[in-house]
Amino acid sequence: MNPAPGLRPPDYARLAAVGPYFALDTAPADRPPEGFRPLAELYGTGPDAPLAARLRVVAQRLGTDEPRVAASILHLGLAARFWSVGLGSAVLLGTVPTLEHAWVRIPDQGPLDLWTPPEPVRPPAVPSSGTAAGPTAGTLADQLHEAVLLGQLEPLATAVRAAAPLSRRLLLGNAASALAGTLRILDAHAPVAARTLVAELLDRPPLAGSGTLRTGPRGTAFRRNSCCLYYRLGPGAGLCGDCCFSTPPGRGKRNG
Repeated sequence: MNPAPGLRPPDYARLAAVGPYFALDTAPADRPPEGFRPLAELYGTGPDAPLAARLRVVAQRLGTDEPRVAASILHLGLAARFWSVGLGSAVLLGTVPTLEHAWVRIPDQGPLDLWTPPEPVRPPAVPSSGTAAGPTAGTLADQLHEAVLLGQLEPLATAVRAAAPLSRRLLLGNAASALAGTLRILDAHAPVAARTLVAELLDRPPLAGSGTLRTGPRGTAFRRNSCCLYYRLGPGAGLCGDCCFSTPPGRGKRNG
């Protein structure tokens, strides 16, 4: 686990090198870029809410007339975005951004754009020996639980369920699957730290019981206990990589 960077602000620019889902902009430092809105507005409800509008776009691009299918895939992508920023920061920078004052922009293509002003720096943990050290895996897991699960994924799930009839179990499965997907990418950068944190989070409520994680020399595998509905995109869609099914079920069956 990387040590916390003293009392210096974390260098979030390092995250973008991992991939676009990990990027967290902090420039300009005094104001959000043009076209951004407060992140909290993303979780509004109603026909004119940002997620409702985005859901219609996603459904059209996927070619589905089932709002719940588009909503699940949209939710899965957004969950992956937040996990990437949180888990990537934890294992590469030794800290977790709260995103309490973050702003967001929904681009035409690609992952959500995120910007945050400089956040207060969490001081490094001081063990009983009195020597400053980086935060423990348990401390970082606590921070990820608070900042990502409670801070972002809970209001996101509420907003998505207001737009389409999806079960809480399905959305928790999406959250767990997105976390495992983030781990697969970080396996190439900080495998031990990332695997430790993901295992800790998947053992805690509300993600406990959402699926089975296996890690080893060949990488990470996750099998979820709920269905994301990807197979319902059509006969050629197949199954997602974490699917609870071995073969696609009949399209008349409701899952999740």
